[in-house]
Amino acid sequence: MLVDSLNMDPEAFHEGTGWEIKPEGACKGDVCVPLPDGFDLRSTAERLGMAIVPASDDDADPRMWAVGPESLTGRALVSAEAPELVLQDLDGNPWRLSSMRGKKVLLVAWAPY
Repeated sequence: MLVDSLNMDPEAFHEGTGWEIKPEGACKGDVCVPLPDGFDLRSTAERLGMAIVPASDDDADPRMWAVGPESLTGRALVSAEAPELVLQDLDGNPWRLSSMRGKKVLLVAWAPY
């Protein structure tokens, strides 16, 4: 999930990750992970084993962050299904990764650092 602020509310976190913030903690399906200090993106991501890394050109003052998937079992890949990804095509129109569902897709990423 890409975010433009680390000050995220629980509803946006649920929408982006599938983890619902409840009184008993962060819950997804039958799994609930206690959150002793309530919801805060940094501490919740740490409890769920999610990485938070700067995703912009200026690491000292990033404008965006990438929040990785949970890795409660110590494995970063929790499924073979990619999350929704929306990018602009060459004409500026939105293109959704889900439009390729059922087909084999190769994603290539490049970063100049």
